[in-house]
Amino acid sequence: MDIANIVTENVRAALAEDIGSGDLTAALIPVDAMAQATVISRESAVICGRPWVDEVFQQLDSRVEIEWRVAEGEQVESNQELFRLQGSARALLTGERTALNFLQTFSGTATEARRYADAVAGLQVKILDTRKTIPGLRAAQKYAVKCGGCHNHRHGLYDGVLIKENHILAAGSITAAVNNVRPYAQGKPVEVEVETLAELREAVAAGADIVMLDNFTLEQISEAVAVNQGQAKLEVSGNVSLGGLRALAETGVDYISTGALTKHLRAIDLSMRFL
Repeated sequence: MDIANIVTENVRAALAEDIGSGDLTAALIPVDAMAQATVISRESAVICGRPWVDEVFQQLDSRVEIEWRVAEGEQVESNQELFRLQGSARALLTGERTALNFLQTFSGTATEARRYADAVAGLQVKILDTRKTIPGLRAAQKYAVKCGGCHNHRHGLYDGVLIKENHILAAGSITAAVNNVRPYAQGKPVEVEVETLAELREAVAAGADIVMLDNFTLEQISEAVAVNQGQAKLEVSGNVSLGGLRALAETGVDYISTGALTKHLRAIDLSMRFL
């Protein structure tokens, strides 16, 4: 994942969407007017999105100076200053909304991820995201998940195999599905989603690298760990909640995946004020 190219493309699309043929309101400001501004967080958060903010003003006016007061991935508190801006008043006003949209969205993702990471602190399990992301911003949100201390599942359909119920039905069996996909997997991990212990046994026997336990109870998960005996990596998915996360992790599974990291985010409340 080339994050630099992704940032450039994200920002270019966002500015085109917002500015269109021109910022009519900013035109009321004299073209040579200069200004300073500060951005604060109005709530506790994990900050993520600095490269996107920098790129917004780089594309608008490379002479805008940004002085960051916090690091990427840093925990901040309410009313804490995040960064200061100095440069063309028009550029600051035109870029304000786009820059803050990126920062508040990715900080929301990172903040949610940090909650999940903290809940399993000290355990070996990895908390994974999913493909349930904002369209067009998947790579950015997965970057934010890592800023928050969690981990990425596959980025798309191209970098890992996940055989689910409908794939199994179409192939005829778990064994057939695994055998059929191996020539196309090209060394990438093959994962199978199962709903019963019998399906787990079949997936392990077929040589699955990872087995996803879909909507298993806590008792069933513990039994699955015993049945598996370390042959495949085990992943828990389905109805994962923050409150029950540590109990799931303590069963000894390798991964817990949840769409909540990227789809249940709440954008962080930020504010920009001219000085």
